[in-house]
Amino acid sequence: MSNFSHWNEEGRPKMVDISPKDITTRTAIAKCTLSLSNELFEAIEDGLIKKGDPLQVAQIAGIMAAKKTADVIPMCHPVMLQGSDFTFKYEKKENGYDLIIHAKVKCSGKTGVEMEALTAVSVAALTFYDMCKAVDKTMVIKETLLVQKTGGKSGDFLHNQ
Repeated sequence: MSNFSHWNEEGRPKMVDISPKDITTRTAIAKCTLSLSNELFEAIEDGLIKKGDPLQVAQIAGIMAAKKTADVIPMCHPVMLQGSDFTFKYEKKENGYDLIIHAKVKCSGKTGVEMEALTAVSVAALTFYDMCKAVDKTMVIKETLLVQKTGGKSGDFLHNQ
């Protein structure tokens, strides 16, 4: 018998039964940081990215990814998201810029949406990279983290960044 929550009595993976859990409102905010060159920042500001606006496409990709999280993370339960939104902020650094991406995801359900928020910012960052790689292949997708979560049995969480 296994002590792991996601393993059955035969020692194989399983999806945890959440049917006894209460439905509560759950939110999660995740953050991802990307570094980029001055050249890329200026090209974006001047509307010179040939594929289009990288932030708009990244946001759409992030929303789509949040909705598809259970398809790519094996033990995630499919959840009916009721909201997903993003913020993008450039911060000037010594040798370029950081793009800070935040995703907020919300649902009323029996399981949390942390993985949906983390997947959303990760795919948004990858999409931004894809949109801009012709101008700057030196971009670095840096830290990705859960900033905050609310709801559920384990209660609220706030990352002390």
